[in-house]
Formats: sequence, C-alpha cells, structure tokens
Amino acid sequence: MTPEVPAIAIAGGGIIGLSIAWRLAQRGLRVSVFDKAGFGGEASWAGAGMLSPGGEIDSDSELARLTIESRALYPSFVRELEEASGFAIDLQEAGALDVAYSAKEWGTLEARAARQAALGIQSKTMEPGKVPVFWPRVNSNGLYGARFYPNDAVVNPRDVVQALCVACSKLGVQLWSSCGVEEAKIKPERRRIVLKTGRSTAEGYDALVIAAGAWSSSIPVTGVAPLPAAEPVRGHLLGYRQPSHTCPTIVRHGHSYFLQRANGLLIAGASMERVGFDRTIVPATVATLVASTGVVFPHLQETEPTEVWIGFRPASDDLRVGRWQSDSLYLAYGHFRNGILLAPLTAQQLAGEISANLETR
Repeated sequence: MTPEVPAIAIAGGGIIGLSIAWRLAQRGLRVSVFDKAGFGGEASWAGAGMLSPGGEIDSDSELARLTIESRALYPSFVRELEEASGFAIDLQEAGALDVAYSAKEWGTLEARAARQAALGIQSKTMEPGKVPVFWPRVNSNGLYGARFYPNDAVVNPRDVVQALCVACSKLGVQLWSSCGVEEAKIKPERRRIVLKTGRSTAEGYDALVIAAGAWSSSIPVTGVAPLPAAEPVRGHLLGYRQPSHTCPTIVRHGHSYFLQRANGLLIAGASMERVGFDRTIVPATVATLVASTGVVFPHLQETEPTEVWIGFRPASDDLRVGRWQSDSLYLAYGHFRNGILLAPLTAQQLAGEISANLETR
C-alpha cells in the first residue's frame, strides 16, 4: 500500500509563507496556504525590497550571517522562480550608495564599514566629486563623503509574490485567500493538526507553519506552549513617479533610504512607529519623509509624492524560524526589516527541517 503524501498547512500568504510552500511542494508534499486577505497584501506588498546587508547589518550576529547567506541565494532564487512561473521579476543588482553631509555622519559611516568588513560585507570610499557623475540627481552640495556597497540589491516583492503564486499553483499548492487561520489545535495522534479558518474547519494536516508576519502570535494555538509574541512596527513610505535612472542604485542617508523600481517609481522610506495595527497615514510623518527626501534629491523638494502608503513590519524578540514545541508546529516570523531578504533562506531551511522530521516519524 502506497503511503499517503504528508499534508502541510501554512498560515500566512506573504513572501515568507509562499516561498516555504513552493519549496515544500517541490519536495512532493501536499501544501495548503491560508491568508486572511489577498496573497502578499501586507508587508510583502508594502516593502521596498532592499536586499542590503550593507544597510542592515552593523555588527556580528546570527542575523548578520543569515542575511549574508540569503543575499547570496537571491540571484538563483529569482532565476528559478522566473522559469517556474513565466513571470519577469525586477531584480536590480546595482549596489548602494551611502552619503554623509557632515564629519560626524562620515565618521559613523566609516566606523560601521570597518565592522562590516570583518563580516565580509564589502564597501569602498567614493570621492565626493565623483558622486555627481554616477548619481547626478543626488545632492552634492556640502557632500562630505560617500561609500559604495557593490553587493547590495533591490527586488520588487510584488513581482516575487505574483511569481510565487503561479509557481505554487503549478505544483498543486492550494491557495486559500480571504480565509485566514483563526485557530489551530495540535493533537497527539498522527494527522493531528485541526484548523478553524474563515470558511470552515480543516483537519488531517501533518504539520502547520505559522508565517503570518506581525499577526502570527495572535493566532490561538492549543496543545503547545504560547507562541512567542509578534508585534507590528508601522512604516510610512513615499513614491514619486520619476524618469528612469533618477536613482540608479539604493541611496542611503542616515535612517532614510531611496530606490527606484524598473517601472520608474522612486521609493523613499521609512518611518518606524510602534502604534499597533493603526493604518492611519500621518501628515506630520509624511512631511518629515518629504523633507528627508529633499535633502538628498533637491529636485523633489517642491514635488508632492504621487503615492503614500504604510506597512507593518513583523517584530519579535528574536527571529523565529523552525520547530516550536512539537514536530508538527513550525514558526517563520520575526523577520522585522528583513523578510524579503531572508525569504529564500527561510524557505530552504524550513522545507529541509519539515521534510527531515516527517521522514523520521
């Protein structure tokens, strides 16, 4: 008698959940993904899509090593996903420029670059006079110094999510939109996952992955210890429709960043606000971002953004990727600012761990 193929449920249909689903389906497992709204409609839709250890990593840590490893996976991840889906993905491996307009800012950049070099994150000093040659729209008046990070990159996460939905569907993954997991029960017997969703009760799953971003710990799960807390950190972002190559690479100044999609949208971000799931767009916060944009791109000082939106970064006390209290329950949240960057590695690790545990049952 042929054994039944194990069934995996995933709560959360953002870039993390869909990437895990794709990798599990490639291993021949039956996968269902449940999302409370539309796939990739929250942090994955709102995120700028920076793949930039140079902008995120300040010192040695487990997270630093993971981001560097996942960044190295991205080109092959995108190529494979494009082939599997037939969709083009906007991936720009053009690097990033950090600018400083004072001696203090420059000292901060240099000290950080020295720490990063010890981790293998490459950067090089650029003479201020050369910046206008390659970045003619960047403010060069009073420019004290600049560093270039050749290995930083940008991907459009909306493209990735669209391609993942198609690639998953081709492998038979069941995608349940407007059907979030409202409750989960972990039972001691085989096929022990019972889910209450927005539509019905579903059971018979061998494993459950919680990958619902900032909403992850709000899903009641019985039969195991409480899930580690997750919370939203709201971020405002601005979009300006601009001619191509207005911002040819990522550009960073202090806590502000700028990048441009292939479709011409120049994105400026982002704020960091712990206000719960408040979706209010705050005019004062927008004004602060507009002012920061004008410092680096003077031609935008008198220009109104064509788009303004918010997203909720999924914060936690630690990155949660792996088994939790049971070989039937796995977590994939707490990525905070690095969910898009860490998607390939998270999917690879979890798919491997789940498959190995199923084989030993």
